[in-house]
Amino acid sequence: MQIYLFWGEDDFAMAQAVTSLRQTVLDPNWASFNYDKIIADRADAVVEGLDRALTPPFGTGSRFVWLANTTVTQQCSPELLAQFERTLPVIPPTTVLLLTSVKKPDSRLKSTKLLKESAEFREFSPIPPWNDKELAQRVRQVAGEMNVKLTATAIELLAESIGSDTRGLYSELEKLRLFAGNRSQPLNPEEVAALVHCHAQNTFQLADAIREGNTSAALDLLAGLTGRSEPGLRIVAGLTGKFRIWLWVKAMIQAGDRDDKIAQALDLGNPKRVYYFRQEVKNASLEKLQKSLPLLLDLEASLKRGREEISTLQTKVIELSSLFR
Repeated sequence: MQIYLFWGEDDFAMAQAVTSLRQTVLDPNWASFNYDKIIADRADAVVEGLDRALTPPFGTGSRFVWLANTTVTQQCSPELLAQFERTLPVIPPTTVLLLTSVKKPDSRLKSTKLLKESAEFREFSPIPPWNDKELAQRVRQVAGEMNVKLTATAIELLAESIGSDTRGLYSELEKLRLFAGNRSQPLNPEEVAALVHCHAQNTFQLADAIREGNTSAALDLLAGLTGRSEPGLRIVAGLTGKFRIWLWVKAMIQAGDRDDKIAQALDLGNPKRVYYFRQEVKNASLEKLQKSLPLLLDLEASLKRGREEISTLQTKVIELSSLFR
C-alpha cells in the first residue's frame, strides 16, 4: 500500500512531484487505463476515488489514483471518515493513492490522524524570500537534478535573483543548461547574471528605493515589475522579507550583538552578508523599520481582499517611501 498526501501553495513544485511519482508508478503502455485524476472537493468524489483505488490495474504496472484539491484534512464528515477507515487498510499494493491540498492539514482532525498512520506527508510551501540558506539549497538541489554546474557564488546569485519562484528557477536553469552545453566547467556569476531574469533582485531594488525615501525611483521600479506581470503578492512577499531582515539586523545592532550572532539569528548561509546589511540599515531608524511591517501587512491584506492591484501597490509604495524621508 502506497499512500501520499502532498500539500502546500507551491503549485509548480507539487506538480513536478506528482508527475515524477506518476511516471514511476505507471507503465506507459497502460497509463490511460490505470490513471485516474479526480477533483475531490466533494464527499462523493472522494468516495469515487477510494472505490477506484480498490480496483486492480489493467495489464502491467500499478494503478495511480489522484484525489486533487481534497479538503478531507480540513473537514471530514463522520460518514466519510468511516469510508476512509474501511478502505485504507484494504487498498491493494498495486495501487498508489495520492491526495493533494493547498491548505495545511489540520492535525486535530481524526481524518488527518488516520492518514498519518498510513500515508507519507510532503510539504510544498514556498521558501520565505528572506531564508537565503534554504533558497540556495533549493537551487543546489534543482541544479543537480538538471545537471547544471554552478560555482558557489553563482548559486547564491541565482537564489537571490529568483527568490522563492520555483517555476522561474526551473525555467532559468533550463536556459543555463542549454547555454552550458557539454562544458565541464561550472558557470560563474557573470554568466548567470547575463542570462537570468532577476525577478527577486528587482523587488530588492524596489525595497532599497523605498528605504532611501526615493519615491520616484520606487514607482519606476514598481512600474517595471508590474509591466512584466509580476504578481502583486509576490512583490509584497519580497518586500516583507527584506524589511524583516533589516528590522532584525537594526534591532540586534542597537542591542550590541556581533556579526556572528546576527548571522546565526538570520540563518545566513554566508555570514559575510551581515556587513552589507549593516550598510543598508545604517541611515534607517529602528522606529521607521518597525512601522514599515504593519504597512506591508496592510498591503498584503488589501490585495488578498481583491483591491485593484496596481493602484493599491502604488499608493502603499508612496506611503512607505514617504516614511523613510
